[in-house]
Amino acid sequence: MDRLQSMAVFVKAVETGSFSAAADMLEMSPQLVGKHVQVLEQHLGVRLLNRTTRRQHLTEFGERYYERVKDILADVAAAESLAEETRAVPRGKLRINAPMTFGVGALAPQLQRYMSAYPEVSVEMSLVNSYVDIIEAGADVVFRVGALADSSMIARPLAPYRLLLCAAPAYLASHPPVTHPSDLSQHECLRYAIKELRDQWTFDGPEGRITVPINGRYLVDTGEALLPLALAGFGIMLQPVELVSDALARGQLVQLLPQYTAPGRPFHLLYPADRRMTPKLRSFIDFALQAFGPATA
Repeated sequence: MDRLQSMAVFVKAVETGSFSAAADMLEMSPQLVGKHVQVLEQHLGVRLLNRTTRRQHLTEFGERYYERVKDILADVAAAESLAEETRAVPRGKLRINAPMTFGVGALAPQLQRYMSAYPEVSVEMSLVNSYVDIIEAGADVVFRVGALADSSMIARPLAPYRLLLCAAPAYLASHPPVTHPSDLSQHECLRYAIKELRDQWTFDGPEGRITVPINGRYLVDTGEALLPLALAGFGIMLQPVELVSDALARGQLVQLLPQYTAPGRPFHLLYPADRRMTPKLRSFIDFALQAFGPATA
């Protein structure tokens, strides 16, 4: 077996925590992952990992070897990248993680333009609303809404994530008018299961910032599951522009309180600080900043 490949497989097994997880990311069988580690151990004459049926952990020698091998692989990658950087042609698989609503409503429609410009890049996109660890997910880049806590990541600011307050004409026709944010406490609100939007909504208006409590019988963790109820006239929702823009244009939803705007939520593009800046990654960062950067707000 190729020694460098076995080293790379060993590092991935350590970082993912199991042979199975490493196998998924490397697109090989767990048995082959184990074989690579075994070949290294036989060559070195020292055990690198202690494994049980439930968990694995590095031996004392394995910890030192892991740190040295990471440096070796980084040096090899840097040396090999010289030719790629010289060609400067974006190519290879780009793994993207993004929130569901943004991914479907904003990013996916733009990706055709990016992929047409760079035909040698293939895109693998995962859309989830929950927090994603970029390293564990094996992603190259992550779009993240909300306050950041990843100090190890490079964060490029994007245009704030805008939310609109809206309801169907059928709901508005059968309920008291909404003339001020305080009126919302008397209405059926479709609630989104994140801390900032679950039990209260905040608006900036003529009298400054105001936060109002909301009530509602429906609570869900994805905006796509709120939209059908809003369209059916079940309640009022506060959701991203990307989710409601088409329904607003068709008159299926009506924007409420346009003089009161929900504060834009922080929105960033993240990638690991130690990730090699390949033409593929650089081209996508440039594309994302042009399409969704602060200047587009």
